[in-house]
Amino acid sequence: MSHSAEPAPGPPRSVLADTVLERLTLLYPTAADPARARSAAAYMKHVAPFLGIPMPRRRALSRVVLEGTARPRETDCTAIALRCWALPEREYHYVAADYLRRHVARCSSGFVPVLRHLVTTVPWWDTADVLAAHVAGPLVAADPGLRPAMDEWIEDDDLWLVRTALLHQLRFGEATDAHRLFAHCLRRADHPDFFIRKAIGWALREYAKTDPRAVGDFVDGARDRLAPLSVREAVKHIRDISGG
Repeated sequence: MSHSAEPAPGPPRSVLADTVLERLTLLYPTAADPARARSAAAYMKHVAPFLGIPMPRRRALSRVVLEGTARPRETDCTAIALRCWALPEREYHYVAADYLRRHVARCSSGFVPVLRHLVTTVPWWDTADVLAAHVAGPLVAADPGLRPAMDEWIEDDDLWLVRTALLHQLRFGEATDAHRLFAHCLRRADHPDFFIRKAIGWALREYAKTDPRAVGDFVDGARDRLAPLSVREAVKHIRDISGG
């Protein structure tokens, strides 16, 4: 059963977050482009309104916003992420995701409830995938005791939690828990949603860079259970797979 509708955790008090949010909300609107904003919102299926700031410009502005700020503590990361996410425009969510990606090592396993909120609130692939590979993944790598949380998320009704569980090992390479990866793929092999079927293939394709034989053997054995899209993505760069 999904718990993604749980109340959002409240942002803790943070002087750093006060500084960042004050600078951010003053500077970002000065670079707004209404025409680009409409185009970006349409491209992202109107999941959120946009300011219309292209990525290179956005990241340049973020460097100005963060210039001279202190290294964050976990409470600062939490406050910045939640306060950015509470703002309507999507660029602020990107700021939060980028900030967490940069400072995830400052966060502990106690950050998972916040992460869950971010994954399931105003969800779409543009934020969910960054959070999966660059926040959930490093948290699990730092604390293997979080692996059961990914086992819970793979069972959830919320497709973005499922996608996060599938993709959290994307950058693990040789440290990938292949048994868990394959089990998660099989658990959701019959999921009807494109984003889950695509994620299964993507996760397998990425692990195939480390162990192509293992992925090839898995796909051969599970070909009757995996969606054609998942199979195509999984074996895209593998040669000499039987039936591939």
